[in-house]
Amino acid sequence: MKKLFIGCMAALAAVVGLSGCSEKKVSYSGPDYLMFSDTIYSYPVQENGETFKVPVSATVKSDRDRTFAVEIIDSKSNAIEGKHYRLLNNNVTIKAGEMAGYVEVQGIYENIGVSDSLGFALRLIIPEEYKWDNYGTDANVVLYKVCPFDINAFSGYCKVTSMYFLDYASAVNNTVNFSKRLIRTEVSADEENTVILHGPYYEGYDVKLKFDTEDVTEPFIEMENSQCGTTGEAFGTIYGDGKLMMTQPTGYISYYSSCENFVMQYTSIQVFNKDGSLYGTVGTYVTVYEWISDGEAEDMMEQGY
Repeated sequence: MKKLFIGCMAALAAVVGLSGCSEKKVSYSGPDYLMFSDTIYSYPVQENGETFKVPVSATVKSDRDRTFAVEIIDSKSNAIEGKHYRLLNNNVTIKAGEMAGYVEVQGIYENIGVSDSLGFALRLIIPEEYKWDNYGTDANVVLYKVCPFDINAFSGYCKVTSMYFLDYASAVNNTVNFSKRLIRTEVSADEENTVILHGPYYEGYDVKLKFDTEDVTEPFIEMENSQCGTTGEAFGTIYGDGKLMMTQPTGYISYYSSCENFVMQYTSIQVFNKDGSLYGTVGTYVTVYEWISDGEAEDMMEQGY
């Protein structure tokens, strides 16, 4: 939603710019409304106590400051004020000449669980003439926990579960359970925020995963095209150049969790010709990597992994 809003604002700026070139000014001349800028917000709660702002917008500028109250709608909330979050202000001021104000919120990191689904609803307390029926006066805020990133948490034993294994299980390994593999991983010594997966699909073929840590709301995974095996191992014969390649399709999002130490990755398994052209696509599969303790790994090895 944030990206969509930014895209819309960019498009609006372009329209205004074009109208300026033709010496025609486009301006809003409708009623003066007050509203939340959106109906739902999703915010990460971090250990550093960083706050976030819920924006409130006006359709018309005023020559005076405008202050109005905001209340929590208990009946639409399961997050508890004072336990899961704090409202740092329950009055919003849109200053003279401006068109936005903010409700500032601070999540309480230690009281939010990794898998908690928490949220609360806010309502603007404004006169009837400032209400726009198309948008209303309510907004929902969703809270989720984001743990500090530690690349070392993604090294050691890793349990690999992939839909690919269900299709080509006997070729991947000969264990009693074909849906999973147990592998070792290590932090790359020369590439930042990168881990090396040793043989995630077939022994002897390593794959590197890079963790994007720039934006905690976008914990994405990057991977260069990598050979994960051979067509002989997968299909018992040679196709194309004989290499089984893992690529990361652009139509899917691969991400990681710094709280639960897992990666969910979408990969396309493809075969290319010797001239670099595509021979064919085996399929697109979802694979989950879960980093586990030595004790859990020992249990898996006892079970035949």
